[in-house]
Amino acid sequence: MNRWIVLCLLLVSLLITPALPAFADETASAVQSAEATTPDPLGVATMAKDPTIALTFVWVLVCGFLVMFMQAGFAMVEAGFCRAKNATNLMAKNLMDFVIGSLVFFLIGYTILKGSDVGGIFGTGPIMLLGSQYDVNKYLDFFWQLVFCATAATIVSGAVAERLKFSSYLIYSLLVSLFVYPLYGHWVWGGGWLSKLPFGMGHLDFAGSGVVHTIGGMFGLAGAIVLGPRFGKFSKNGKANAIPGHSITLAALGTFILWFGWFGFNPGSTFNAGHLRIAVIAVNTNMAAAAGGLVALLLVYFKTKQWDVGMAFNGVLAGLVAVTAPCGWIEAWAAIVIGLIAGALVVISVYTIEGMGIDDPVGAVSVHGVNGMWGLISVGLFADGTYGNYSLEAPFATGLFYGGGIGQLISQVIGVAVAAGWAFGTGYLIFKIMDKVMGIRVNPVEELKGLDVFEHGGSAYPEFFVTNS
Repeated sequence: MNRWIVLCLLLVSLLITPALPAFADETASAVQSAEATTPDPLGVATMAKDPTIALTFVWVLVCGFLVMFMQAGFAMVEAGFCRAKNATNLMAKNLMDFVIGSLVFFLIGYTILKGSDVGGIFGTGPIMLLGSQYDVNKYLDFFWQLVFCATAATIVSGAVAERLKFSSYLIYSLLVSLFVYPLYGHWVWGGGWLSKLPFGMGHLDFAGSGVVHTIGGMFGLAGAIVLGPRFGKFSKNGKANAIPGHSITLAALGTFILWFGWFGFNPGSTFNAGHLRIAVIAVNTNMAAAAGGLVALLLVYFKTKQWDVGMAFNGVLAGLVAVTAPCGWIEAWAAIVIGLIAGALVVISVYTIEGMGIDDPVGAVSVHGVNGMWGLISVGLFADGTYGNYSLEAPFATGLFYGGGIGQLISQVIGVAVAAGWAFGTGYLIFKIMDKVMGIRVNPVEELKGLDVFEHGGSAYPEFFVTNS
């Protein structure tokens, strides 16, 4: 019965969100104003202003499709690193991230992120794209921001895997897409206060090491702490026990899908097909991933004398996460250095987090949270002064190692502190409140037998007997 109540509340919240008083008056006036304008449903007026704009639209949309396909990559990585008895549950969570994220971000999240700035804190204006009169530029921007929002929410699922109630997951996913991601996104990408810091060019994050990955990773850390570890993860003396995932094959497939999707994630963030910097960004993205994977593999080998391919996968992802913030502003050699450090950080972080008694089944906090922060800091060190803030014109972003002084680094460190504090603080509060009100963890029997049967009515592998381990 409690689950039905929670789901009903979820649906009600989706229905009443558009009626929030803070936006009602502005939406009405915007619609009235738009009625006096001429719609541009085919983009004719937009093409008349710039005949080459069609190339940019195709470029950004295709990159957006790649980012959306990264949902499949996350689903495969998480399922592969977790046990077979929870595979269906993980598929459902990754699906619902995009389902709920699409609806909530459309209703109000996009307005909070990209609406007219209010005091540097949040955006305001029409909701649900009302009054846009088929503004094709607005629709393009909405879709791009949507796929990034869904990615941030999906990251959390790995950190709380195998013991979080599905109903609790739906609520947290809604809240991340409703205000946690959009608010911080506005501070950086919507003209908010972080983008206007007086140091350097303000806080910079080219494609989302902070806005997407640090937010998702640190929110996930809060969830993992509130939930507590899975049964059997730690012995009575606190020693961490390995809980192997059921399919390294799925984890490999997911890693390659994510690596492929990142060629949309980063180069697409130019938001302009005419910026041939996209070639530089693609190479930087690839080199950081390769460097991260190699270092992670070697470090674990030196420690265990085993070639741990699972850690190599996370090393690749760590390199991708870290290079996401600086990818547009750095040379290829710097991307390799950033990836090398990311590969080391993910290994150190995984062992450190386990040593603290925190259970992160897929390493989401280490991959996304820790290396998202490293990526932000690297902008203040390696930005080479040849590219602006998504612009071919000066001023150009310049880091400490290229004579830019310490200003940009200060802005980056401030952004790191704000991203980590905002995501962890809101995450801890949300999970704690949900836990007090409804309980967020499945009962011991359900956890031991697997969430698939109890939460979803069937196993992902019905032909095989799934153990309780």
